[in-house]
Amino acid sequence: MPKRFLAVGIFITAGLTLFALGIFLVGSRHEAFSRHVFLYTEFTELDGIAKGSKVQVAGMDAGQVARIDVPNSPNDRFRVQMKIDERFHGLVRTDSVVTVDTEGVVGDTFLTIHPGSPGTAIAQADSVLQSKPPVNISDLLTNGLGLMSDADATLKQVRGKINVALDGANDAIGNANDLLVGLKEGRGPAGMLLSDENVAGQIRDTLSNVQSATSNLKQASAEVSSIVADVQQRRFPQKLDDTMTQIHSASTQANETIEQVHQSVAQALGPDEYGVTAGQNISQALSNVNVATGNMAEDMEALKHNFLLKGFFKRRGFYTLSSLPPEEYRRSKLFANDRCPRTWLSADALFQEGPQGGEELSDRGKHAIDAAVLSSGDSIFAHPVVIEGYANVGAPADALALSYARAQIVRNYLEATYPFAGSNVGVIPLSATPPPGVGHDRWSGVCILVAETK
Repeated sequence: MPKRFLAVGIFITAGLTLFALGIFLVGSRHEAFSRHVFLYTEFTELDGIAKGSKVQVAGMDAGQVARIDVPNSPNDRFRVQMKIDERFHGLVRTDSVVTVDTEGVVGDTFLTIHPGSPGTAIAQADSVLQSKPPVNISDLLTNGLGLMSDADATLKQVRGKINVALDGANDAIGNANDLLVGLKEGRGPAGMLLSDENVAGQIRDTLSNVQSATSNLKQASAEVSSIVADVQQRRFPQKLDDTMTQIHSASTQANETIEQVHQSVAQALGPDEYGVTAGQNISQALSNVNVATGNMAEDMEALKHNFLLKGFFKRRGFYTLSSLPPEEYRRSKLFANDRCPRTWLSADALFQEGPQGGEELSDRGKHAIDAAVLSSGDSIFAHPVVIEGYANVGAPADALALSYARAQIVRNYLEATYPFAGSNVGVIPLSATPPPGVGHDRWSGVCILVAETK
């Protein structure tokens, strides 16, 4: 009997331990135990953003939308509360801008917080960031229709002015012809002067000049008439009117189609015979999928650290640098390894001041990167490559932001110059502190690491 009680006690203790460990792993995956910062922004239109939508900072997943306050009047704006990981707080400055982006053409919409300038202050918690409204395709179509209408009105005005100018030129030519005929027949005072040989010679010279000018005027009138006839023959105004009509018809059909889609969506999302809406069914299904995915991720994470399968996952490359903090990177046996080839490049040898005030690669820096790639041989293309960014500046947030920017500059040059796979090159900002035991205690610049997993 005492042995039975001992076995039951051991079983209960093991169950409680596994339960507490599962709660900790699930909470860690959903960042329930990490520290967060709440920030706000405002939009006139949300364009698909909802509670739980993803929030990215500098292209990395940093949090989600925690709450959306609906305005009381059309003049007010939607107030969006964003919950981001405190690790990214240093990248968010007072001049950071929040935009609405889309994954691909028809992907999910999410919010992107663009990093601010290193010289500005860090945005305080619960502060309101600037926002940039999303582009609306219907507004672009409306502006295009307005431009077409203005062009049609301008062309009609030009055609009217050309006709008036032609009428005036024809009247002037007629009057000149009548005057010349009268002079030749001797009518009027001018005709009487033709009997005087001296005056007649002068008049003849004048008439010759008038005739030459008249010929030039007729030629110009003929050219203007030809231009007008060509414009009328090509039927530019009529074609422009037809084009405007077709655009208006297409716009009307598009509005009708959109209205039909809205009706279909409203009907599809309506309650079923049990009073449950489609949104509630989808929400429940997504909740079930989220739970299953979390369980699968926990199982996969356990497999990664199993000593039997650990080598396989290392060779396949299961590390995601976007979710790997600098502290864990420095402790990782895969990356903080003195057996992996490293190339240390200082900031003075790589960068120069750009036209906008930031850093850019110099010609000397490009040659240094090329030499590092050539010295590694073909093995650099067969293994994962990590660009470690370093910045030895005063404030920790400034150092993190500058080290990330330097690593990104080198990564963009490598991918644009050499046949690297985009998923095989990663960046990690490490401020000024490299991993222990790699030959440097502090650094300012970058380090190109070839992760040769064996």
